[in-house]
Amino acid sequence: MEININTPALLFPAITLLLLAYTNRFLAIANLIRKLHDEYQEGKKRQSLISQIHNLKKRIHYIRFMQALGAISFLCCVFCMFCIYKNWISPAEYTFAASLLTLLASLFISLIEIFQSTKALEIELSDMEDLEKKSGFFSDLISGIREKKENP
Repeated sequence: MEININTPALLFPAITLLLLAYTNRFLAIANLIRKLHDEYQEGKKRQSLISQIHNLKKRIHYIRFMQALGAISFLCCVFCMFCIYKNWISPAEYTFAASLLTLLASLFISLIEIFQSTKALEIELSDMEDLEKKSGFFSDLISGIREKKENP
């Protein structure tokens, strides 16, 4: 494969857009963590809140690795361009391969984080489903009165 200065330059826009997307994910999760932290401090320590906090801790770790690998990929691209500029072809090829591999690893971890985020949504939905399924004295009483009115 012949490598020239344009080859690693093709990754620049992709990597920067990925890093921007990762940063947006991080900021959204940081806001959610602050909100959940406030709820936790107020004494609302229900099970779904604790599950969400554990889920968010995992997601923060994934995003940290995604960002780190994306930054390493970007650095490898820059170093590859420097090697090409200096006409060091063999190191340029290795650093370009390293850039591709770290970008691939970053995308793979991003996929894992996406699955983790859908798990967080499932926790929220299960909490809402629990509210609908729960029966108590008043809900049973109201449903019994409704049934008597409908079937006299």
